[in-house]
Amino acid sequence: MSAFQSHNFSGQKALIRVDFNVPLNEKFEITDDNRIKGAIPTIQKILKDGGSVILMSHLGRPKDGPTDKYSLKHVVNHISESLGGVKVDFANDCIGEEATHKAAALLPGEVLLLENLRFYKEEEKGDEAFAQKLSKLGDVYVNDAFGTAHRAHASTAIIAKFFEGDKKMFGLLMENEVSSAEKVLHKSERPFTAILGGAKVSDKILIIENLLGRANHIIIGGGMAYTFLKAQGKEIGSSLCEEDKLDLANELLAKAKSKGVEFHLPKDSVIAEKFDANANTQFVTNDSIPKGWMGLDIGEEAIKDFGQVILSSKTILWNGPMGVFEMEKFQKGTRSVADFVAEATSQGAFTLVGGGDSVAAVNKFGLADKVSYVSTGGGAMLEYFEGKELPGIAAINK
Repeated sequence: MSAFQSHNFSGQKALIRVDFNVPLNEKFEITDDNRIKGAIPTIQKILKDGGSVILMSHLGRPKDGPTDKYSLKHVVNHISESLGGVKVDFANDCIGEEATHKAAALLPGEVLLLENLRFYKEEEKGDEAFAQKLSKLGDVYVNDAFGTAHRAHASTAIIAKFFEGDKKMFGLLMENEVSSAEKVLHKSERPFTAILGGAKVSDKILIIENLLGRANHIIIGGGMAYTFLKAQGKEIGSSLCEEDKLDLANELLAKAKSKGVEFHLPKDSVIAEKFDANANTQFVTNDSIPKGWMGLDIGEEAIKDFGQVILSSKTILWNGPMGVFEMEKFQKGTRSVADFVAEATSQGAFTLVGGGDSVAAVNKFGLADKVSYVSTGGGAMLEYFEGKELPGIAAINK
């Protein structure tokens, strides 16, 4: 049993750092509540034990102090509904008199949400005095915000030093994130395949380098594939390409070869005359994309090749789409990979999907519950797989 699961919160006020940085539309309605849903089991366990809960989070990137647009008051009702109707009180500040008074008055089974932490510059600066003020609101500190674990902010990394021993711990969401990532990175059953997509090689250099010593297969799709293809001397038309990364792409391919890692680049593409949902399209092999045309999705041969690798894998990490899946004409590659990953999961593979666009894709195609784990932290997961120590994790483990 984990530290969190074995802890009895009866009579304690648990100060939980959650990641409720959810997207809101112009009517302040939540358009994707995955991050809230992810934290609910942690909150419920504390309430069930007879504890009370003080929630703290950031929302968006407010520049100049309090702004209505970024107020967490907009999510109060949704949190209450997600908790099955438990009333959620709101403090109009995260420190100061009101927050202190409301936190002190909390009874077992009650929930308080604090206003946006980032209304204070001290949060992102990792200010110790600010972290100490927050720490006085609760008896125990629970970090359940994997999405911000890679930031050394006051509420994620600094605050932990004000809680001794068993008074600081990860919540259930954070535990799941860390154990799923550990399983892939350090305890992977072989063959282990990493599927990497997205626009730029530069965003994924470190993760590729860190995986070269661990993965058996690395599949490359999305815009970044064309930088690798051009580095191999292929004509890529006006496809996305980082000209200053061609040498690096060749170095990565050479390193993969020397380590016995199979690097899979797409053999063909769906190309378009322009970046447009209604553009003329055609299928071509990736040896010669005509001038003025650009690759916007992987083609049928690539889908077949990638599918064979994915379906013969025992551990799969997927980060980044295969094409511009937001447009219907260019979503087949990403959709097919999502289907393959789901099928591999049903055959017993452990599959971890992370990074904003891949998560959006599995949600869009209704496959989120058909993979082993969907990570809530894009940047944090990326940095974890780059081999970096995450301050929010280190602060609890110390």
